[in-house]
Amino acid sequence: MTAPREAPARRSMLKHPLVRWGGSAAMLALLFTALPFGDIAAAIRSVPPAVWPAALLAYMTLHLVGVVKWRLLVNTAGAGLSFRTAARAYYMGLFGNTFLPSIVGGDVVRAGVALRASRSKSGLVLGSLIDRLLDILGLAAVAGIGALLSPRALDGQSRRIFLTLGALLTVAAIGGLVVLAVVPVRRFPWKVRRTLVQVRRAVRATIQRPQALVQAFLLGMLLQTLLTVLNWWLGRVIGIEIPLYVWLFVWPLAKIAGLLPLTQNGIGVREAAQAVLFAPFGVSAAKAVATGLVFEVVIISGGLLGGALAFLLSGSVQERAALRASAAPPQPTHSA
Repeated sequence: MTAPREAPARRSMLKHPLVRWGGSAAMLALLFTALPFGDIAAAIRSVPPAVWPAALLAYMTLHLVGVVKWRLLVNTAGAGLSFRTAARAYYMGLFGNTFLPSIVGGDVVRAGVALRASRSKSGLVLGSLIDRLLDILGLAAVAGIGALLSPRALDGQSRRIFLTLGALLTVAAIGGLVVLAVVPVRRFPWKVRRTLVQVRRAVRATIQRPQALVQAFLLGMLLQTLLTVLNWWLGRVIGIEIPLYVWLFVWPLAKIAGLLPLTQNGIGVREAAQAVLFAPFGVSAAKAVATGLVFEVVIISGGLLGGALAFLLSGSVQERAALRASAAPPQPTHSA
């Protein structure tokens, strides 16, 4: 009779940050074992000291586009956030991404920080959900643009492989939308059913405000494209001399791969995916992984700096206490 009580505890343990960090450590150890660690370390050491703060400054500045996009969506849904409040919540979400199990954890922190200032709780939640969906669609769109351009750099066999992969992904995406629209929600378990209901509401809501949706989608594509350019620049510093359009294809797909709930914030998975996707273009796996690790340092540093910025943007002791409470990682629950 104790098995049903122990199952939720096991599931909660799998979501614990320590478990995800362990997964990241295992993935990185596998990469360092399979690839020449000396080459990876040498590539990272080749980055000039001035590049690190410049990349961090660029990363934090580019995310202002994300602030504008998220505020547009939640305010269209009725949240009524000021830019300062939206920036504070957004950068606190970046901080949450560093420690919580997934980007969804950062979204929860972001919404929690903005909740007190929001005129509509449902609008805040709905706008945040649409924002996350548009982020994924924006990544896919940027990857699609890169895919249209990148085949010129591939041989015939590699071109066929990537075109087949793109066709399979397209069919899977269309199939997922059909299932979402047609299959009765009541056939799924309660937790899945609740998520599907929220997604359906988000999709229906986007249809009712197409102008804001298009603007947010374009802003999302702009942000992902600029982040790709940042990675392209870091790659050039390390010695990866390939056209930008190849990065437009590879980096978004690697980022999408990092969304899999296997490691902490995709660390290890993104680097492995980047090495595999770059291989047909003649890029050294060691340099591909090194570039990914350099950007991971930028992401983690940006998350920490985002938490500090959010704290400074808070105007009162009560707001700062709310920030600390929102940033606290959830503790695993254990059944008796």
